[in-house]
Amino acid sequence: MELSLFLSRTGELMGEFGRLYEQQYAVALFNKMRFDLEGGGGPQNQLLHRKVPLKNKSIFSGALFQYLEENKKWRNRFLFIPDSYNINYYENKQAHDRGLHPKGTINCAGYRVLTSMEEYLELLNTSLPGVKAKVGSSSFLKCATQFPLILWHPYARHYYFYVVTEKEQQKWSAVFQDCVRHTNNGLSEECKVQTPAFTDAVRLYRQAHGHYGTWDMMCGTPPQILANLVMETLLPEMRDLITPKLKGKMHERQRNWMLISDAVYGLVQSQTQAQYEAVVQSCEAGRPPLETTIRTDMDQIITSKEHVTSKIRALVLPKAEKLLKVSIQPYISSILDALMEPTSRGFFEVKDLFFRELVDMSKNLLNDGNKEKLGEHMDKISMLAFHPVKMQSCYEKVETLSLEGLQQRFDVSSPSVFVQRAQILMREQMDDAVYTFEQLLHKSLEGQEQEDLSKTIQGCQDRVIKKFDYDSSTVRKKFFREALLQIFIPYMLKQLSPSCSELPSFQELIFEDFSRFILVENIFEEVVLHTVMKDIMLAVKEAAVQRRHNLYRDSIVLTDSDPNLLLLGENPPIDWAEEYGGGQEEVDGENTGDPEVQKRRRVKQVVSMIQIEGNASVLPNESSLEVPAVDDIPEEGTEVRSDTSLSQKSEKQFPAQETFS
Repeated sequence: MELSLFLSRTGELMGEFGRLYEQQYAVALFNKMRFDLEGGGGPQNQLLHRKVPLKNKSIFSGALFQYLEENKKWRNRFLFIPDSYNINYYENKQAHDRGLHPKGTINCAGYRVLTSMEEYLELLNTSLPGVKAKVGSSSFLKCATQFPLILWHPYARHYYFYVVTEKEQQKWSAVFQDCVRHTNNGLSEECKVQTPAFTDAVRLYRQAHGHYGTWDMMCGTPPQILANLVMETLLPEMRDLITPKLKGKMHERQRNWMLISDAVYGLVQSQTQAQYEAVVQSCEAGRPPLETTIRTDMDQIITSKEHVTSKIRALVLPKAEKLLKVSIQPYISSILDALMEPTSRGFFEVKDLFFRELVDMSKNLLNDGNKEKLGEHMDKISMLAFHPVKMQSCYEKVETLSLEGLQQRFDVSSPSVFVQRAQILMREQMDDAVYTFEQLLHKSLEGQEQEDLSKTIQGCQDRVIKKFDYDSSTVRKKFFREALLQIFIPYMLKQLSPSCSELPSFQELIFEDFSRFILVENIFEEVVLHTVMKDIMLAVKEAAVQRRHNLYRDSIVLTDSDPNLLLLGENPPIDWAEEYGGGQEEVDGENTGDPEVQKRRRVKQVVSMIQIEGNASVLPNESSLEVPAVDDIPEEGTEVRSDTSLSQKSEKQFPAQETFS
């Protein structure tokens, strides 16, 4: 009976979602083709963008202790995190090196990283009403140290690890958080039809069921997001159905509930995967005739849409403007300030970190300034954006973001969705800066004499930082606008929808041949969006005019001062260690005939070993403390640090915080 219920709920959702997706697919295709024809878009980025950032790279690997549900024991496990950011765990390091399949793989989308049992039990107590646990009372999970690492998910199974030192915990926590951050960002912005069709279909589905706002739902790939939608509806029914049947002690009931929820979630996800792929395949197959119709009738479709829009605007605008004046305008400025302060601190720390790394490299090269050492340093700097421990100081700045009061007023569940989005943008901005610096430096070094090295680095650095400031301003202004829209639009739609019951009648004004590309509900939301967008644009513009947080005015447009820079971006990736002779020494087995083994050995690791003083007792040859470094450059506090940095210049504006690097 339970299985049929789960399958039935999944089928119902996917049937409704499929109809919405097909409708939104045609609209998204029209919007894309219209945009391609008419052009538009914001300012051109000054920095280059790396197409494949982590080619031949892995993020981290090492050993820690994992709690095994099947035998209720802790066992040492070797974890390997490739460029997919999935966590693969093995029996031991030898199993990984031999190319054996992992014992399991963790996709971190939707997870939270916890570093204390108190946090975990607080969340666990919300899973089953009336079943509460206290710290130390859960006999199925007793950690041998004070440094647990727990991956918690509202529906999927939880993963439990522990390490023996605080420094290990900090590093693994930073790595796990980066895995969550990356896998949550599962919708490709490059898919100009499928992604908007999907997000709009999800949004309309939730609105039809009384839920407004979807940014916090967009964690993972489309099948994962759809599975979360199913579970959102299914979970209360599951609790009512299954909770009375759970027997045993409190911790046993909690544990069994988690296992049941995980099994159902896996089943639901397999169904959403298959059915989503079928819907997408069907829409893609029907794309050519839609494109033909759009090309032929583009002008008529646009004219028809503008006519319907004017009618809907006349109905909606007076109500929307009244709501805007009373309930939105008084809060725009304060919410924008709350977003700008921590986000701008984070982006400034990105620039400061980039600056410090280059200054450190220059100072180290003064002592031993050959190109082999340059290759070693640049090989490491090239991966800076994807080094979660070094980037942690940037990420921590935006984690102070607080939107107190919004939860009640605008139904914003948590600021975490805005924090993670800002952190993803920071990482992209750092890699753009690093990649642009790489290309400029590599080009400048052609034919350069060794004694010009420091001057060349300084010149490239200055050019990149100027471009960084411009792009950072552009990226942040766009983020602020998007965040404000995500806060205000769901609230406005929820307030206005009941008073616009006559909207469906406007569909009759649309010529039948164009009805696939013009939908009344989309136009209604566009009218609401444009109503509030004027005030949002004005607020962001005023902040830029006042040069608050180093935002540039919209009127400042940098022309391409490096006409050949875009051409450099088309060059193949630079292997600094290989080209300048600073590559890793050959390890045992490098010449083995197995191509897969050779490929694994060629993969470089972004996060290097942890340097710990004293004796940390862990299993021999298995600890994450013993992972080889990326190269021979120490990572933890042994580099020559510059006496001057950008942070000192802005100490009063952005007080320095103690960070773990």
